[in-house]
Amino acid sequence: MTRSLAFRTGLRAGVPFAAAGFILSMSFGVLARHIGMPTLAAVVMSIIVFAGSAQFATIAILGAGGGIGAAIAAAAMMNSRFLAMGIALAPSLPGGRWKRALQGQTVVDSSWAMAAQGDGRFDRVFLFGSTAIQYVTWQAGTLVGALAGNVLGDADKLGLDAVYPAFFLAILMVELRRPGAPVAALAGGAIALVLIPVAPAGIPVLAASIAALSGLRSRLR
Repeated sequence: MTRSLAFRTGLRAGVPFAAAGFILSMSFGVLARHIGMPTLAAVVMSIIVFAGSAQFATIAILGAGGGIGAAIAAAAMMNSRFLAMGIALAPSLPGGRWKRALQGQTVVDSSWAMAAQGDGRFDRVFLFGSTAIQYVTWQAGTLVGALAGNVLGDADKLGLDAVYPAFFLAILMVELRRPGAPVAALAGGAIALVLIPVAPAGIPVLAASIAALSGLRSRLR
């Protein structure tokens, strides 16, 4: 597959996630304006951060009266999964460390999952294409939500709060086709369910990632 074809294939594969991302980021824009965040701040945050979990965690803490430090810490915790994803992707990226780091900025959950080739390698050009279309719709959705927040009203009443879990459920359905994935998914879900009532926001998700070690063990056999 040529680079051009791989990029276009990634673009097409990213369309469903880009559509969901538009609605999701629109709800972010609405919620950001609801807690008093300026429109420009919401848009700039989406441009720089481009991570739904971190952005929603941030506005949830700020909206509840938390400080900037706590919001940044929560966002960092939510995004810590990209460390493991980046390590897995690194061997598939050409160039020196800075060039690989720059290419790594295109990693998002759905693109990373779809670009995996099943043998430990990733199609980086496919990943670039899949992320490119998602980045565009994420910024567009944030702008629409931030500008029209007062008109659209509360995101929960519109059902926009359901988009985020549905988005990750779609990614999970792709991953479940891999050997050992159902066991890891069930274990991760069990860990999160146990911790949600007692642990701070973000901790259950991070702890649930321990279940991924079961997949690593099966690879080492």
